[in-house]
Amino acid sequence: MTSTGTASSFDNEVSRGQRFEFGKNWRSFLDMLNEQRIDEAVKSLQTMLRVTTLDGLSFVDAGSGSGLFSLAAMRLGARVVSFDFDPSSVWCTNELRNRFYRGDPRWEVHQGSVLDAEFVASLGHFDLVYSWGVLHHTGQLWRAMDLAASMVAPGGKFFVGLYNDSDRPARYWLAVKKLYCRLPRAFKPLVLYPAAVQIWGPRMLLEFALGRPFHSWRHYKERRGMSPWHDVVDWVGGYPYEVSTPHQVFEFGRQRGFVLDNLMSTIDNGISQFVFVKHQA
Repeated sequence: MTSTGTASSFDNEVSRGQRFEFGKNWRSFLDMLNEQRIDEAVKSLQTMLRVTTLDGLSFVDAGSGSGLFSLAAMRLGARVVSFDFDPSSVWCTNELRNRFYRGDPRWEVHQGSVLDAEFVASLGHFDLVYSWGVLHHTGQLWRAMDLAASMVAPGGKFFVGLYNDSDRPARYWLAVKKLYCRLPRAFKPLVLYPAAVQIWGPRMLLEFALGRPFHSWRHYKERRGMSPWHDVVDWVGGYPYEVSTPHQVFEFGRQRGFVLDNLMSTIDNGISQFVFVKHQA
């Protein structure tokens, strides 16, 4: 299943410097994917959802990216539907499906946009709607939130990760991301490498001073199974880019009949994680 015009729309936005190619970054991440990283992704779902298993539950990964968390949901026993706007992200998710669950009808992968109301409605309702670090990259955050939330079945959970509004730093990083995406490929390192030093330099210096060189970098995979370098590239290039405050997200949920079940918030540029439960009909 493919949302109408998805591939051509994506390519046009990339060529105009209006969108980062997340999927190309995740394709290289798959080269380092191993059981330890998968286990960390599984643990992160268990922790935030307060579960040990997803047996018998339906799970939609709205913006599946590398496909890692769709794979984690499968490991926990869910029936999974994955979709992404980015063709390379769809490739990544299909690659993991073929690598670990080839031919398994419990895992479907589609290309589509969470902003396409007809496509979203065609998927139906789910016990768990997961969209981590995705909806703020659509260019229409609150419409994307509305459509993603519309897929949650009564009594189901909505697990979303959104960039926190850090005010001036958020405006600074918005300018960096715009510049990165508009530059020709040969000049992108002129933005990427200084930004990487800005992000990691102070922490690296502190850890050297404490006699623990590269400690955070080496142990980064323990945070959801991710890679520090791929997350740097994702962060610097991640455009479109919108931010929100916890209060705005709380109000969004309250007005639509959701109750907050779990929260991991941040006061900096990072991602705040919210798990909402939808009232029973």
